[in-house]
Amino acid sequence: MDFALIMFVLLVVTGGIWLLDRFALAVRRGSGVAEPWWVEYAKSFFPVILIVFFIRSFLVEPFKIPSGSMMPTLQVGDFILVNKFTFGLRLPVINKKIIPVSNPQRGDVMVFRYPEDPTLDYIKRVIGLPGDTVEYRNKRLWINGVEQIQQAEGDYNYVETGLNFVHTEKHQETLGERKHAVLINPEMPTLHLGAVIEFPGRKNCSYDNEMVRCTVPQGEYFMMGDNRDNSRDSRYWGFVPNSQIVGKAFFIWMNFSDLKRIGLSIN
Repeated sequence: MDFALIMFVLLVVTGGIWLLDRFALAVRRGSGVAEPWWVEYAKSFFPVILIVFFIRSFLVEPFKIPSGSMMPTLQVGDFILVNKFTFGLRLPVINKKIIPVSNPQRGDVMVFRYPEDPTLDYIKRVIGLPGDTVEYRNKRLWINGVEQIQQAEGDYNYVETGLNFVHTEKHQETLGERKHAVLINPEMPTLHLGAVIEFPGRKNCSYDNEMVRCTVPQGEYFMMGDNRDNSRDSRYWGFVPNSQIVGKAFFIWMNFSDLKRIGLSIN
């Protein structure tokens, strides 16, 4: 369900009723006559909807993390804020950029519309920029032929949905000058070839059992989850066009299961 579209429809309906009453209905009604209930409700809700719509469309938007694909950076149940202005001012609903501000950089945690189903919002980390050649081989990352530094930091164990215990190894990965944590499951293969779909730009990629190599098309981005062996990302469904970008995740404002996460910045 497209919440932005619902908000826009409500804004148009309540605003239209307010204008209709202001310039037509109130004049006919005369002074001292009570407003119809639907006019009263519309006039009460219109300013609230307008403020919420403006904030969500142009400033910040809240999201909830539904899966563990970005662990350990983001946990299931994290409520996060996404900066809608960082990557340019976009028209709501149609998501068309009208004022460029900046472009995504390697290492940014970005929310975007899932290319296979644009009604869904996904969150992953930007790995490859337009023109980059990204290679993920034997669970190591190369960008433009340069291996990205990865330092082991010990074990990281967690329990996923269904009470399944998962053992992984935590590493600190460096993208340029930016560092972030990733999880590697030594018991999982580098790639599940059977899960790779036919996607636009598929000819830019080559695969085998231990490697994927892609050249990122202009105007698009290569995304990966930090929980590398538990993330369905650009390795499987391709690239994220600039037109599908929602914004940059920057802040955790609530997690009812772990209150210590409140107030953490997203790196």
